[in-house]
Amino acid sequence: MSEKEKMTQGLPYDPNNAELVKGRLSARRLLREITAISEDEEQDRKMLFRKLFAETGDEFYIENPFICDYGFNIYWGENAYANFGCIILDAAPVYIGKNVMMAPGVKLMTATHPLEYKARNSGIEFAKPIHIGDNVWIGSGVIVNPGVKIGNNSVIGSGSVVVKDIPENVVAVGNPCKVMKSIDNAG
Repeated sequence: MSEKEKMTQGLPYDPNNAELVKGRLSARRLLREITAISEDEEQDRKMLFRKLFAETGDEFYIENPFICDYGFNIYWGENAYANFGCIILDAAPVYIGKNVMMAPGVKLMTATHPLEYKARNSGIEFAKPIHIGDNVWIGSGVIVNPGVKIGNNSVIGSGSVVVKDIPENVVAVGNPCKVMKSIDNAG
């Protein structure tokens, strides 16, 4: 099994593997190209994001600056939007649903490290996927940790640190992020 296969399947992997280093460098080159394109040349920007990501919807918008590790693990939903300064560490797959809105400074982090220092110092990493449902609004400065799922139609308040799954149709805020109330989306 390759290091890339281990990485995307949540197994311990070596991030210094040549294939993974090449993948990160390729992503950075594409990100520089995207950053250099004027915002009014939206179709050119979309074309490069489609080249970078595993999948995109037909309509989406991502403000500069945008940063990711690989890009090939990002599944960007229809009509999803990211405001300035979005960072996605996509060692594992990141699924962003339809009509997702991310405010400035949102960070989605799939990569993690062993807790025991000897294993951590070895350089080995592992990653857990992130799933963001449809119609989710993520406030400014939110950090979503590895392995988290955010349910459809939910709102994550600004500055929250999401360390566990959030159900559908709720407002959740805080550090750690906790459900504060339900949202009646029946109407």
